Amino acid sequence: MRKVSIFGATGSIGQNTIDLIKRAPEEYEVVALTGARNIEQLAADARALNAQIAVTADDSLLEDLRAALKGSGVIAAAGADAILEAAHRPADWIMSAIVGAAGLAPGMAALGQGSTLALANKESLVCAGKLLLETGRAQGAQILPVDSEHSAVFQALVGEDMNAVERIIITASGGAFRDWPIEDLCDATLDQASSHPNWDMGQRITIDSASMFNKAMEVIETREFFDVAPEQIEVLIHPQSMIHALVGFNDGALMAHVGPPDMRHAIGYALHHPQRRHIPVERLDLAAIGSFEFRAPDDARWPALRIAREVMARGGLAGAVFNAAKETALDGFIAGQLKFTQMSDVVSQVLDRMDAQGGHIDATMTLDNVLETDHLARKAARLAIEQRAG
Repeated sequence: MRKVSIFGATGSIGQNTIDLIKRAPEEYEVVALTGARNIEQLAADARALNAQIAVTADDSLLEDLRAALKGSGVIAAAGADAILEAAHRPADWIMSAIVGAAGLAPGMAALGQGSTLALANKESLVCAGKLLLETGRAQGAQILPVDSEHSAVFQALVGEDMNAVERIIITASGGAFRDWPIEDLCDATLDQASSHPNWDMGQRITIDSASMFNKAMEVIETREFFDVAPEQIEVLIHPQSMIHALVGFNDGALMAHVGPPDMRHAIGYALHHPQRRHIPVERLDLAAIGSFEFRAPDDARWPALRIAREVMARGGLAGAVFNAAKETALDGFIAGQLKFTQMSDVVSQVLDRMDAQGGHIDATMTLDNVLETDHLARKAARLAIEQRAG
């Protein structure tokens, strides 16, 4: 039996992972499940999968988790230290699906076990891609992408020579506001931004899709994971969300990965790698679909894409600043402190401020420096939000 752990088990990626594991429970021994505040779901899954330990990130909910797990034999724990302890438990395969920079330290700890890390936490590559990948190589661990776009690129590159790759094209649905008049975006509400036309995802990533900060992160991820130059990475708006990525080669050929907008495909590919196994996703009827639509992204509508290019040009720890400012600006929008279009303004302001100060973006990439830079960028972003609110 393969030992598996799922970090971020109560989110959409975690739940889809659990769905696949429950379809073949005899193949897996579940070591750890972690979640945030959805104690009922976390406890139910821990019981159903007979996990060794279940951890909530919220210290205040420990007693609730203990009560929900009473009599199950599953250990209950809480807090960041407990999540790190769970990441140090030996496992063959670990899903890293904690949302945000909080997923970096557990992912790094998991790599220390020489495990296969299925990486859905895009912030890890954005904030500390070089550090994460070097750690994986040093520990003999394998890192497999779970973002649908990067899984698609990874699959398209099987058996190919990276020296023959001219470009990588990642697609974007365009999110909730792809067809809105640009002048209306400043008045977009939280409910409107929280509704995705194609994907069933959590609120934060759905809003990031509407603002294209999600895709901006994925551009940086592509550079880090596949070690290509920024100018080789393109973004294409594809409203149907069925072509997840394309790889262009030096003979002019394009290799496309086509599939339904169902995250179980990318998760299943990582779970079963290097094999391909049956996955219960929709089989596309191309004749019924008829055609695919593409359009170029508009930087005026989605300034996050321009900011991503600036982050790659700055280098160093600019990705950590970018992610922290983005997460904090998103908090501000959700709390009603920022308009939808002001999120990108805050991120740009924090990047400029911390770059001008020196000693942050150009610091050596260590886990401590990344976490410190993350802390300072969040502080700067909160100040920028307060100034706008004032």
